[in-house]
Amino acid sequence: MTTFSVVPGSVVSGILADSHEDVLRIVAQTYLAHEQGMSVNPDSYFLRFPEKPSARVIALPCYLGGEVNTIGMKWIASFPDNIGHGLPRASATLLLNDYATGYPLACLEAAGISAARTAASAAVAARELTPDEGEVSVAVIGAGVIARTILDYLKANDVAIADVLVHDLDATSAGHLAQYATERLGVRATTGPLAEALSRDLVVFATTAATPYVPAGTPLRPGQVLLNISLRDLAPELLLGCNNIVDDVDHCLKAQTSPHLAEQLTGARDFITGTLGGLLEGKVTADPAKPTVFSPFGLGILDLAVGHHVLNAAKARGGVVDIPDFIGETTRW
Repeated sequence: MTTFSVVPGSVVSGILADSHEDVLRIVAQTYLAHEQGMSVNPDSYFLRFPEKPSARVIALPCYLGGEVNTIGMKWIASFPDNIGHGLPRASATLLLNDYATGYPLACLEAAGISAARTAASAAVAARELTPDEGEVSVAVIGAGVIARTILDYLKANDVAIADVLVHDLDATSAGHLAQYATERLGVRATTGPLAEALSRDLVVFATTAATPYVPAGTPLRPGQVLLNISLRDLAPELLLGCNNIVDDVDHCLKAQTSPHLAEQLTGARDFITGTLGGLLEGKVTADPAKPTVFSPFGLGILDLAVGHHVLNAAKARGGVVDIPDFIGETTRW
C-alpha cells in the first residue's frame, strides 16, 4: 500500500491505441452501472480565471462500484488559446484511490483517457440511435482531437459511414480532419459549410462554443441524430422538438448547456426523453418521428473506469513507474 504508481502519457497512448473494443465495452458497462445506482458521481467543480474567461480547470470526483470498486478524480484543464500556439486545448491527470483505505494508488496522464471515453460515449449512443441497416452520412462540426477520436470510435463500434463532411471555422484544421477521415475510414471526406453539415444523418458537435450558434429555426428531420458532445452549440428551442437523451439528467441540466437553457426556457424537464443507460437497458425508446439529440455532460466515472483498465494493462506490460514509500506514515502510532 506504500507504493504509488505513475502511468506516463506515452504508455497510456500505447494502451488506448489497441483498446477500442475494450473501451467501448467499459463505457457501456459504466453507463449501465450508473443507471443501476452503483456509482457516486457528484457535480463537477469548475475553476475559472477572471483574466482568462475562455479557460477553465474542472475537477470530477467519483466512485464506481462493481468490478472497478475504486475512487477517482479527473483534473482536466481546457485552455482554448493553446490551439493558436499549436498545443492541444486540453490536458489532464487522473488520480485513483483505494476504496478500502482511501489511500492514493496511482496517477495517470489522462488527456487521452478523457478523449477516448468521450469518443466511446458518442459511438455507443450513435450505435444505439442510428439504423441497424444501411449507411449514414456523417458531419463533424469542430475539427479537433475529440472529433478525430470520435471518428475512430464510430468505426470501431461498427457505425456504417457513407461519407464525412467536416466543418470548422479554421479551414486548415477542417482539411486535416477530412484527410484523416479519408485515410482512416476509407470513405469520401470533404469540408463544407455549416448548413450542409446540419443536413447529414449523423451530426457530431465537437467545438469549444460557449453559446448556441445553430439557430432555432434550423430544419431537422425525423430519425436524424445529433451528438451534442460540446453541449452549447444548439439553440434551446431546437431541443424541444427532439428526443433528448442525456448521460445524467441532473448533471446535464446545468452550466448553461443547451438542455439547461431549454429547461430555463420552459421551466420544466419534460422534454428529456431519458438517459443513455436507460436506452441501453431498453427502458427508454426514442420516437422515430423526431430527430434525436444526445447530450453527455461527461461523467467522471467513465474516466475512472477506463483509467482502471489502463492502469491494469500498464502493470501487465511493465509500463508503470512505481514510487516506493510514497505514503509517509503507514502506522497510526
